[in-house]
Amino acid sequence: MTLSKRLFDIALALLLVAVLSPLIVLLSLALLILSGRPLLYRAERMRSPQEGFVLWKFRTMTLDDADAGVTGGDKSVRITKPGRFLRRSRLDELPQLWNVLRGDISFVGPRPPLRRYVEQFPALYAEVLRSRPGITGLATLRYHAHEERLLSACRTPAQTEAAYRRRCVPRKAALDLIYARNRSLCFDIRLIAQTALRGLPGGRRGVRRDAARKARRGLSR
Repeated sequence: MTLSKRLFDIALALLLVAVLSPLIVLLSLALLILSGRPLLYRAERMRSPQEGFVLWKFRTMTLDDADAGVTGGDKSVRITKPGRFLRRSRLDELPQLWNVLRGDISFVGPRPPLRRYVEQFPALYAEVLRSRPGITGLATLRYHAHEERLLSACRTPAQTEAAYRRRCVPRKAALDLIYARNRSLCFDIRLIAQTALRGLPGGRRGVRRDAARKARRGLSR
């Protein structure tokens, strides 16, 4: 990570913490009333092929000690009502501002993977994780909605795991590597702006079209 990218991350994270603190407190109180404790979900993710860290989110699912792997249709019954709203709006990721300040992740980069997938695809993630993982990124904007639709059709953990490994991992990695070849502070700001616009009416379609054009340009190089 370059010094300019790190300084940008710190400045933006501090600004968002200051601006969004009332919202974070309000969400915490609402979740405490509606879902109870714990308020936060903590899970190991990888910032490099060898180094893990604890990623923070607002909890959106009922607890299950045997939980493993990505979320598919087999886990849909565990998503709480407030959790569905948080996932759609991505407000569940607000606690990751702490991860940004710690330097675990950046605002923009590949989504940090579970250790199990890094161990299953070591060569692939050795390339992907040369970029600091991020809250959002090209793969998030271009592929996340398709990934959700694909995995929501899975009805067993085995189906979810197979679909994610065969269809999601390689496609997201391809987009992450396109980002790595084109990354710049200006590109990061553009992706952050597109992420913010996703919550506006019609924003998701426009963002996907723009990200698709960027991806096609990267693939043609």
